Amino acid sequence: MQLRKAVFPVAGLGTRFLPATKSVPKEMLPIVDRPIIQYAVDEAIEAGCDTLIFVTGRSKRAVEDYFDRAPELEAELEAKGKFEALEAVRNIIPSHVKVLFVRQHTPLGLGHAVLCARPMIGADEYFAVMLPDDLIDGHPEGVLKQMVPVAEATGGSVIAVEQVPRADVSKYGVIDPESTQGTVTKVRGIVEKPSVESAPSTFAVVGRYILHPSIMDTLETLQPGAGGEIQLTDALAQQVQSPGLHAYRFSGKRFDCGSKQGFLTANIYFGLR
Repeated sequence: MQLRKAVFPVAGLGTRFLPATKSVPKEMLPIVDRPIIQYAVDEAIEAGCDTLIFVTGRSKRAVEDYFDRAPELEAELEAKGKFEALEAVRNIIPSHVKVLFVRQHTPLGLGHAVLCARPMIGADEYFAVMLPDDLIDGHPEGVLKQMVPVAEATGGSVIAVEQVPRADVSKYGVIDPESTQGTVTKVRGIVEKPSVESAPSTFAVVGRYILHPSIMDTLETLQPGAGGEIQLTDALAQQVQSPGLHAYRFSGKRFDCGSKQGFLTANIYFGLR
């Protein structure tokens, strides 16, 4: 298994950060001096990905512009001798990495966003899905790189999980664990946003996935689930028997930058560091 492609679903409206996100995509809000999306991109590249696929929507032009060259800005910085800033602008994406964009015209859920990237992913190709809202400072390496050996060893799909308070399980997809060895758990089932009473565990899925190629066929025929949307969680539930689904308890600190509190905490954390 070689992981070369990462999908970034960034078509959401970011309503929790209005009115700022009326004109600025939430993925472009800064954590200190870099936009949220940059942290996830760096993590994907660290894990060996050389093709980044952004699933965008209307009003997301700023994301595309950010990953494009800016000749006028570069010329201005060079003329003024601001070489440190020039290198920062030029090195947003390494030269060997390709950046692709596809539009999700209708917000039909995370599963649908992933399916939009299908034309850019080979039929027999594993790929990653990364949700930038989950900003994770992995130790001693990024979470996606931590997950690669698990995918290689198990041959199926791998999801990152974190234990959360039982009162919060209804905010997440939650796994039903079958057996655990170290930091890896074989998953017997997975439920999207269960009630506190019905949740099979307190291990919640966070925004890092390495997916088996077969999941695209599953998403293609999947019926709408919670909220009338195509849920990636429902597709993962069908992977449990074949090719298999494993959960990985990562090493690192996660910040939910989809919430104001998480966004503020991340800024303080990375700013102080």
